[in-house]
This record gives sequence, structure tokens and C-alpha cells, in this order.
Amino acid sequence: MSDSNTEPPNPAMPHPSPEEITRKLEDFIKNSLGGQVIFSRVEPHDLATPAESVEDDESPVIDVPAAAFDFRYKPADIKAYLDRFVIRQDEAKKVLATAVCDHYNHARMLREHKQQKGAAALEFSKQNVVISGPTGVGKTYLVKHIADLIGVPFVKADATKFSETGYVGGDVDDLVRDLVAKANGNVELAQHGIIYLDEIDKLATGGEGRVGRDVSGRGVQTALLKLMEETEVALYAPNDIRSQMQMMFDTRKGRTGREVVNTRNILFIVSGAFSGIEKIIEKRQSKASIGFGAAMHDKPAPEDLLRQARTKDFIDYGFEAEFVGRLPVRVFCEALTSDDLFQIMKNSEGSLIRQYEREFHAYGVRAVFEDDALRAVAVTAAEEKTGARGLVTAWEKVLRDFKFELPSLGVPYLIVDGELVKDTAKALERCRLDSHSLHTDVRADEVRLFATRFASDYGLALVFDSGAIRSLVQRAECEGSAIDVMCARLFKDFPFGLQLISRSSAQTVFHLTREAAEEPEKYLSDLVVNSYRQPKIFSTESHGS
Repeated sequence: MSDSNTEPPNPAMPHPSPEEITRKLEDFIKNSLGGQVIFSRVEPHDLATPAESVEDDESPVIDVPAAAFDFRYKPADIKAYLDRFVIRQDEAKKVLATAVCDHYNHARMLREHKQQKGAAALEFSKQNVVISGPTGVGKTYLVKHIADLIGVPFVKADATKFSETGYVGGDVDDLVRDLVAKANGNVELAQHGIIYLDEIDKLATGGEGRVGRDVSGRGVQTALLKLMEETEVALYAPNDIRSQMQMMFDTRKGRTGREVVNTRNILFIVSGAFSGIEKIIEKRQSKASIGFGAAMHDKPAPEDLLRQARTKDFIDYGFEAEFVGRLPVRVFCEALTSDDLFQIMKNSEGSLIRQYEREFHAYGVRAVFEDDALRAVAVTAAEEKTGARGLVTAWEKVLRDFKFELPSLGVPYLIVDGELVKDTAKALERCRLDSHSLHTDVRADEVRLFATRFASDYGLALVFDSGAIRSLVQRAECEGSAIDVMCARLFKDFPFGLQLISRSSAQTVFHLTREAAEEPEKYLSDLVVNSYRQPKIFSTESHGS
């Protein structure tokens, strides 16, 4: 009965493509088992034909993207790139850049040496890195941008998510499999990736005078030992049903390439705050200085002590000696001062200020951040003791109400200055008044139109605040003049004068208050004089005199 109801296959019906089958399987497993699964596509060069197979420990030489092997960067090149994104930490940048260059140059030379038949094996000691320093100083940022520059996959994880085999928690081998996913299934490229483990200090077991993690922390250290040196990790996790289904899927499609990932050329970088290790270092130093001839010294700062950490100190802290030995390169990141936080906002390409500018711009509001506001917020953020992360906390407190109300007020500009940071309620009320004035006086649009044409003609931005706009509108009404004609007359010397200022101080945005609109010649004269007197102090935006 059921056979009679079965419809014959329709030859005209197209068969699903491999991509459609992959997508449906991923959706099915995600909905049924939870989590996320990605069916990695093994590239043709990952498949070894019988003619290419070799015996014993030898493996075939396989061409891979140049980013993985043809490494040609110099340490100075990497540091110069990091300088664009990370403020200070010069010593950390130098050490990291040198370690990365040594690692990938060795990997490239090993591959080239392997192609020479009969050549003796080369010895290669991996230069895995441990970065110490307080939170929010740029440890993760440094490693991420190095990976971006050299073009290798990058995986970041917190060490606390992993556990020893047999405990509830993640498997450290998953880090290697994540690299393969980041490399879009290219195993060879993944084998030259970077694995970054943060909060590695949380794996330390109870050391001298401190309460550490339970015994599973030692088990995770042991599991990481093999990864950091050289081992082979199964591409498909044996105890993960999703991974096994992926293996079956790849096998059904004839993908029978290498099913292991070698960790020899994977660079491991770990980091942590290592809170409390300074007491161990201080105790060691005090023992060494005991005696009649010992000189009296001031007690060093904790960050100075952390910079002097030795292998024995990390062992006393709760790390296995073998684990510390796998991390020969040690980098120290310094705490950030309020001046550093100001420079991060002012000069870093990844500045948080650019993000806020984009957020306001999405609602048609041009936000201009002045130096006195940046310095005030930097001081507040430094008090948070969380490094650059404190900037988000400080700025969200200042801008919270503005981000909520300004999109509805229709105010075209927001001048974020020291006064706004000091009294946000007063500044917000001024924005509300400006909004009412701008909506009731259509002649204000003519002033803004003049500013738009000026920026288009000369590449310099005139930002008229509400007081300046009202002053110009009132003056035009008293004179019986058109706005554009009057503005052209009042600001006729501005193109030449502001270009002089721009050449000497790189200033391109000029904020005009009511006083500047009422006395434009005095405003311009003061700007020119100040730009040549104090070129280093002048910001890219300026208040009216």
C-alpha cells in the first residue's frame, strides 16, 4: 500500500549541492545538540595520493599559502606595526616581535631544509611566550595584531575553561581544532597559527602562602605540555559526537586526507596578572640580602618585582617546572597611567573615540572630542585600575544620556569638552535648548550650509555651536542681509588663516562659539598666534577665544 503511494523520483528535480547538504547538516546538529559545528572543507592539496605516501616518520612536502611559510618580516617591522595600535609597552613589543620572527623564520628554514635530500635533521627549540602584567594593558591586543599582520589563524581562550581529562570542562586539544576552523579547514596553515591562553595564572596550584586551584590545574598544565612542544592532535575529537559526524561526512565525500594536526610550528603565547608572585620574589630577594653587609634599599614597587621574576618564582607560585620550561620567552607589560590612557584615545588607530564617533554619526550627529575632555576621562579611568578597559566604564557614564537623547533631538553636533564631562546634566539641557532653537529657526540651516560648503572647498571644518548660530542669524536680521553673503564677508580671511594653522599644527576642525562669531577677526588672529607659540599643546579641535 505504501509502495503504491510512493512517488517515483523526478529526474528533472535538481540534486542538492554539497554546500546545501553541508548547511543542512550544520543546522540539524546545531538544533539537535546545541553549540556550533563547522564542517571544514579539506583542500585538494591536503589529500595524499598513494604515490605521495611515504614510510615511517617522513611526511610529504605540501605547498601551502605563503603566509604560513614564506615569512620575511623583521622585528622592527612588527614593532612599527604594533606602535599604530598599542601605546607604550615598547620593551614588550620588542621581545614579542623578536620571538615571533625567530619562531617563523625557524619554521620556514625547517621546511626548506627538509626539501634537501640527505640533509641532517635541524634542531629547533620553540620560543613560546609568557606575558605578565596587570589587566587592561594590551596583552591580548598585542598578540591579536601580530597574528593579523603575518596572516596566520589566531585562537584566544581563557585557561580557566579547560580541565584535566576526566573532569568537567574543555579539552586543550580543542584549541588546535579551533585553529583549523579559523583556517577554513587548511590544516597546513593551522599548523603555523598562534594559540593565546589568557589567565594562565589561574592554573597555578597552591604555592607558597597562597590558595591555588585544585589538582585539576596541574592536570591542565600537563596536558598543555605536549601541545606546546610537539605532538599530533586528532582532527576529529574522539569523544565529541559532532566531530565524529563531521568525520563521517568528510569520509562519505571522499575526503581522506591527514586526520592529525602537528603542533611543532604552532606558537603558544600565555598571559596572566600573576597576582601574589611579587611576594615570592620579594621573599627571595630579602633572603639573598640578609647579612651584616646587606645594604638598606627602599621597598620596590610590585610591577618592578614582577619584571624580575625567575623560573623558580613561577614554580613556587604553583606551576610545574616542565610547564615553565616550555615558556622560555618572558615579556612584562607595564601598568598604564592617565597620560597613557590619554594617548590611547588620542593616537591609537583602534581608539575607543573612533567608535563613539561612529555611534553618533549613525544618527546624523557629528561628535567632536576635545583634549580637555580626553584628559578628564583618562584621570577617571586610571582610578578604575583596570587599564584601558576603564575607559569604557568612564565614557559610558559620561555619554549614557547623550546617546539616548541626541538621536531624537536632531542636534547636528555634539562638542564633548571638559565642561560636558564635568557637568553632563547642564550640557544635556543645553543640547535640548539647541534642538528647540534649531527646529524653530530655519535660517540656522543656512549657517550650517555655509559650513558645509567651506569644508568642501577648503578641507577644513567649521563647527558653529548653537550660540554662534543664533548670533549670526540675529546679525543677519539686523543688517537685513542674506546669511551666505554675510558669512562670506565675515569669514573671508579664514581660508588662508586656517590653512596656515593646519600646516603648523595639523588642526582641521575649528569650533566657533558665540564670541568667535561676534569677533571673527580676533578669533582668527588668536588662533594663528597660539598655533605658532604652542604647537605641541594645540589639539585638533579648538574652542573659540
